[in-house]
Amino acid sequence: MLSVKENFLRTLRGEEPEYIPRYSIFWGMGPKFLQGNRVNGVGKDLFGVEWTDEGSSIKAALPRNDVFLLDDIRRWRDVIKYPDFSHIDWEAAAKEDLKDADPELPRGGGTSIFGFFQQLMAFMGFTEGLMACIEEPEEVKALMDFLCDGALGIADDFLKYYKPDYIMLGDDIAHERNPFVSLEVFQDIFAPAWRRYLKFFKDRGYLAVHHNCGHFEAFLDDVVDMGFNGWDPAQSSNDLVAIKKKFGNDLVICAGVESRSFLPHIDVTEEEIRGKVKKLLDDLAPGGGFAFLGGGPSEDPVAQQRSDWVNDEFEKLKGTYYK
Repeated sequence: MLSVKENFLRTLRGEEPEYIPRYSIFWGMGPKFLQGNRVNGVGKDLFGVEWTDEGSSIKAALPRNDVFLLDDIRRWRDVIKYPDFSHIDWEAAAKEDLKDADPELPRGGGTSIFGFFQQLMAFMGFTEGLMACIEEPEEVKALMDFLCDGALGIADDFLKYYKPDYIMLGDDIAHERNPFVSLEVFQDIFAPAWRRYLKFFKDRGYLAVHHNCGHFEAFLDDVVDMGFNGWDPAQSSNDLVAIKKKFGNDLVICAGVESRSFLPHIDVTEEEIRGKVKKLLDDLAPGGGFAFLGGGPSEDPVAQQRSDWVNDEFEKLKGTYYK
């Protein structure tokens, strides 16, 4: 049987897998020094943006919403400074960062400090960040070029010492119901930065996965055209069946049974949960182009039991869709 790594990479290459691959966003790795002073997501990032999990019910760190690094996009050159990485011992950093890596699992990675759209919002907040896209688009584009320059400036060392199996680029630019920007703004401001960043790695033969939550389907034509081979987490607010029909194995849909459908306060049976798993697999697994996002751990015993049912049903079915 193919290893988890080889089976997933085979799927990313557009081939039919041996069994349904299971995908994890936690396969993404990068130099830990890119986290700045953040510990478990909390603290200041490399640019000085302060992240906090205060007020978060799930302890997810977000940029503070009462203090912003940049209040005028026209001043970004005075405020936003890239860290100096010339002192980094890349060989030692990679050895330390990868010491516990499981060789049976694939490793995705990248050098983008943060998603281009998300970094702008972290610098300015949503109100000012989105207004900057409308009022000063050329300044925003210049900042995107600056961020891309810095990310690609360390790309050769990253590839040499970290040896990723595929490239990841995330940039949550959508809410559950709609993108945060129009397709026109995306194509004018953010898509060029994504494309330029990805091209560096595609020119060197790397596969790539894009991370974007929410209702993102309007941007997928661009994403596939850029050369991304997979997309996670493909959430149910998108028409995943139509997306699979349109792109086939050119875009691996990394999707799962979303936990909100079986949270403790939801009235749902084991049979219904197992049925959700089977329907998802029946809809998306045939022919390839799909990877499963399983149920995760929970401190709540009811949620954990339901997650275990998700994972168990997947394990029973994962080998039944391919010859």
